[in-house]
Amino acid sequence: MTLDVPRQLLLSLIDAFAGRRLVVAGDYVLDRFLYGYPKRVSREAPVLILRFWKEEHLPGGAGNTAANVRSLGGIPIPVGAVGDDEAGQTVKRVLAERGIETGSLLSAAGYGTPSKTRILAGAPHGIKQQVVRYDRESSLPGDPVFARKLASRLAEAAREAGGAILSDYGYGAVPGNANELLRASLPPGTPILVDSRHGLARFAGADAVTPNEEELEEWAGRPLGDSAADLESAAQALQREVRCPIVLVTRGSRGMALFQDGASPVSIPVHGTDQVADVTGAGDTVLAVFSLALASGASPLEAALLANFAGGVVVMKMGTAVVTPDELRDAIASDRTILK
Repeated sequence: MTLDVPRQLLLSLIDAFAGRRLVVAGDYVLDRFLYGYPKRVSREAPVLILRFWKEEHLPGGAGNTAANVRSLGGIPIPVGAVGDDEAGQTVKRVLAERGIETGSLLSAAGYGTPSKTRILAGAPHGIKQQVVRYDRESSLPGDPVFARKLASRLAEAAREAGGAILSDYGYGAVPGNANELLRASLPPGTPILVDSRHGLARFAGADAVTPNEEELEEWAGRPLGDSAADLESAAQALQREVRCPIVLVTRGSRGMALFQDGASPVSIPVHGTDQVADVTGAGDTVLAVFSLALASGASPLEAALLANFAGGVVVMKMGTAVVTPDELRDAIASDRTILK
């Protein structure tokens, strides 16, 4: 089934992303990628020895969402916390290198900046595959003075923004009253979008939430399987509980499902092949594009289509990647299965 949305309309929305200011509040993470070539099997243990090739540092978590907003021409305003450590300094550096202001990323004493290290291996001219990942995680200390300072920065950033994103990975940098703080400071009618790993119910009153299918199952407390009826029932229950008019469920190789008040559910097929290169950070890309589009005046379906095309582009890249306006335009122009 194809969807009756004009390609030219979607293309014009991409143009409207330029200069759009969005608060991107949440958990900022350092993504490390270590690449190596297989050398031999170790004599010490049945493990592969890799010859080091290169190391990359990329913004992860809310940082990847901010990087995608910037890549598409928007202006992200990051608000969050990093530790007073090497990883925190690196997060700020890699964001600054992309032209992203980091003045509202506050250093928190006693907090270790979350980092995710992925080790990838492959032949020199072949695709590198992820061998193992290890995470360094800590939760933001419950310091009321720091919490007030972070809340003040969030309210201040909202006053100059045309939309807001809350990217909650569960490390504690998103205040429990973030919605209220944003509503009090954002211009009326400005959209607030939420992606939360384990705390969707905390963000009642947001304009849209973007859980993946696993997160929706966790919230519902049951597996959804392949049942469209169960998916719809869970998404609509989530809408009611969090008083949110829009739920966009990302479903991996099965595309997306859009639920909105007063409209029938819409299933959006995946763009491109389901033989992906790397899904790392794809949800952050979807969140960035969906938010930019809604802030630019798109309907929920138009915004979801743009996010779906962007997700299809970014999963064909290795690592924590971003999508560009030209790549998004090319994806829309080349599509023969989603749009009429």
